[in-house]
Amino acid sequence: MMKTIRRGLKGDEGFTLIELMVVVMIIAVLIAIAIPSFLGFRKSAQDRSAQSDIRNVLLSEKAYWLDNGDYTETAADITAFEPNAVINANPASGVALQLNATTSDTVCLTRTAASGNTFAIWESSTLGTWYGATDLSVTCPDAAPGAYAQGGW
Repeated sequence: MMKTIRRGLKGDEGFTLIELMVVVMIIAVLIAIAIPSFLGFRKSAQDRSAQSDIRNVLLSEKAYWLDNGDYTETAADITAFEPNAVINANPASGVALQLNATTSDTVCLTRTAASGNTFAIWESSTLGTWYGATDLSVTCPDAAPGAYAQGGW
Protein backbone atom coordinates (compact mmCIF):
# COMPACT_ATOMS: atom_id res chain seq x y z
CA MET A 1 0.00 0.00 0.00
CA MET A 2 2.80 2.48 0.85
CA LYS A 3 4.60 1.64 -2.38
CA THR A 4 1.49 2.58 -4.36
CA ILE A 5 1.17 5.96 -2.58
CA ARG A 6 4.85 6.75 -3.10
CA ARG A 7 4.63 5.91 -6.78
CA GLY A 8 1.69 8.29 -7.12
CA LEU A 9 3.56 11.09 -5.40
CA LYS A 10 6.67 10.53 -7.47
CA GLY A 11 4.91 11.39 -10.74
CA ASP A 12 3.05 14.33 -9.16
CA GLU A 13 5.36 17.23 -10.18
CA GLY A 14 4.61 20.81 -11.22
CA PHE A 15 2.94 23.91 -9.83
CA THR A 16 -0.52 24.26 -8.41
CA LEU A 17 -2.96 26.79 -9.79
CA ILE A 18 -2.60 28.89 -6.62
CA GLU A 19 1.18 29.05 -6.99
CA LEU A 20 0.87 30.17 -10.61
CA MET A 21 -1.70 32.81 -9.66
CA VAL A 22 0.61 34.19 -6.95
CA VAL A 23 3.48 34.48 -9.45
CA VAL A 24 1.24 36.23 -11.99
CA MET A 25 0.01 38.62 -9.27
CA ILE A 26 3.58 39.50 -8.25
CA ILE A 27 4.53 40.19 -11.88
CA ALA A 28 1.43 42.38 -12.31
CA VAL A 29 2.34 44.45 -9.24
CA LEU A 30 5.90 44.93 -10.49
CA ILE A 31 4.64 46.03 -13.91
CA ALA A 32 2.15 48.44 -12.31
CA ILE A 33 5.03 50.06 -10.45
CA ALA A 34 7.49 50.10 -13.39
CA ILE A 35 5.31 51.48 -16.21
CA PRO A 36 4.65 54.97 -14.73
CA SER A 37 8.35 55.33 -13.94
CA PHE A 38 9.28 54.32 -17.48
CA LEU A 39 6.82 56.80 -19.00
CA GLY A 40 8.18 59.59 -16.80
CA PHE A 41 11.74 58.80 -17.85
CA ARG A 42 10.67 58.68 -21.48
CA LYS A 43 9.03 62.11 -21.30
CA SER A 44 12.09 63.58 -19.62
CA ALA A 45 14.35 62.10 -22.31
CA GLN A 46 12.16 63.55 -25.07
CA ASP A 47 12.33 66.99 -23.44
CA ARG A 48 16.13 66.81 -23.11
CA SER A 49 16.44 65.78 -26.74
CA ALA A 50 14.48 68.84 -27.90
CA GLN A 51 16.53 71.12 -25.64
CA SER A 52 19.73 69.62 -27.03
CA ASP A 53 18.54 70.22 -30.60
CA ILE A 54 17.94 73.90 -29.85
CA ARG A 55 21.29 74.36 -28.12
CA ASN A 56 23.13 72.78 -31.06
CA VAL A 57 21.43 75.14 -33.50
CA LEU A 58 22.15 78.07 -31.16
CA LEU A 59 25.86 77.24 -31.23
CA SER A 60 25.72 77.18 -35.03
CA GLU A 61 23.89 80.53 -35.03
CA LYS A 62 26.58 82.03 -32.81
CA ALA A 63 29.33 80.66 -35.05
CA TYR A 64 27.56 82.11 -38.09
CA TRP A 65 27.18 85.46 -36.30
CA LEU A 66 30.91 85.53 -35.51
CA ASP A 67 31.72 85.02 -39.20
CA ASN A 68 29.08 87.35 -40.67
CA GLY A 69 27.96 89.80 -37.98
CA ASP A 70 24.30 88.72 -38.26
CA TYR A 71 22.19 85.66 -37.45
CA THR A 72 20.62 83.61 -40.24
CA GLU A 73 17.35 81.87 -41.04
CA THR A 74 18.86 79.81 -43.83
CA ALA A 75 19.05 76.11 -43.01
CA ALA A 76 22.11 75.61 -45.24
CA ASP A 77 24.03 78.21 -43.22
CA ILE A 78 23.26 76.31 -40.00
CA THR A 79 23.98 72.84 -41.40
CA ALA A 80 27.36 74.12 -42.62
CA PHE A 81 28.32 74.35 -38.93
CA GLU A 82 26.13 71.50 -37.60
CA PRO A 83 25.44 68.86 -40.29
CA ASN A 84 23.01 66.94 -38.05
CA ALA A 85 20.79 69.94 -37.32
CA VAL A 86 17.16 69.52 -38.33
CA ILE A 87 15.76 72.89 -39.33
CA ASN A 88 12.06 73.17 -40.10
CA ALA A 89 9.43 75.90 -40.04
CA ASN A 90 7.28 73.61 -37.88
CA PRO A 91 8.77 73.33 -34.37
CA ALA A 92 7.22 69.87 -33.92
CA SER A 93 9.43 68.38 -36.63
CA GLY A 94 12.66 70.33 -36.16
CA VAL A 95 14.08 73.56 -34.80
CA ALA A 96 12.19 76.58 -36.10
CA LEU A 97 14.32 79.68 -36.75
CA GLN A 98 12.89 83.17 -36.75
CA LEU A 99 14.84 86.42 -37.04
CA ASN A 100 13.55 89.57 -35.43
CA ALA A 101 11.85 91.84 -37.97
CA THR A 102 13.78 94.90 -36.77
CA THR A 103 17.30 93.52 -36.50
CA SER A 104 19.10 90.38 -37.60
CA ASP A 105 21.07 90.58 -34.34
CA THR A 106 18.19 88.79 -32.58
CA VAL A 107 17.11 85.24 -33.34
CA CYS A 108 14.44 82.97 -31.86
CA LEU A 109 14.69 79.18 -31.85
CA THR A 110 11.74 76.94 -31.02
CA ARG A 111 11.43 73.15 -30.74
CA THR A 112 8.48 71.07 -29.57
CA ALA A 113 9.45 67.76 -27.97
CA ALA A 114 7.71 64.46 -28.69
CA SER A 115 6.28 64.80 -25.18
CA GLY A 116 4.34 67.89 -26.31
CA ASN A 117 6.39 70.42 -24.33
CA THR A 118 7.69 73.44 -26.25
CA PHE A 119 11.12 74.93 -25.60
CA ALA A 120 12.49 78.16 -27.03
CA ILE A 121 15.57 80.36 -26.93
CA TRP A 122 15.59 84.09 -27.55
CA GLU A 123 19.13 85.16 -28.43
CA SER A 124 20.41 88.68 -28.87
CA SER A 125 24.00 89.55 -29.74
CA THR A 126 23.84 92.39 -27.17
CA LEU A 127 21.39 91.14 -24.49
CA GLY A 128 22.42 87.46 -24.29
CA THR A 129 20.53 84.19 -24.25
CA TRP A 130 17.08 83.75 -22.69
CA TYR A 131 15.26 80.42 -22.23
CA GLY A 132 11.52 79.84 -22.12
CA ALA A 133 8.62 77.62 -23.07
CA THR A 134 6.50 79.57 -25.56
CA ASP A 135 6.43 79.16 -29.34
CA LEU A 136 8.51 81.92 -30.96
CA SER A 137 8.46 80.40 -34.45
CA VAL A 138 6.01 82.96 -35.87
CA THR A 139 7.12 86.25 -34.33
CA CYS A 140 10.49 86.92 -32.76
CA PRO A 141 10.03 89.83 -30.30
CA ASP A 142 12.37 92.82 -29.94
CA ALA A 143 13.00 91.99 -26.27
CA ALA A 144 13.15 88.74 -24.36
CA PRO A 145 9.65 87.53 -23.43
CA GLY A 146 8.70 88.28 -19.82
CA ALA A 147 8.54 84.69 -18.64
CA TYR A 148 11.98 83.87 -20.04
CA ALA A 149 15.06 83.55 -17.87
CA GLN A 150 18.79 83.38 -18.40
CA GLY A 151 20.66 80.26 -17.40
CA GLY A 152 18.44 77.50 -18.79
CA TRP A 153 15.00 75.95 -18.61
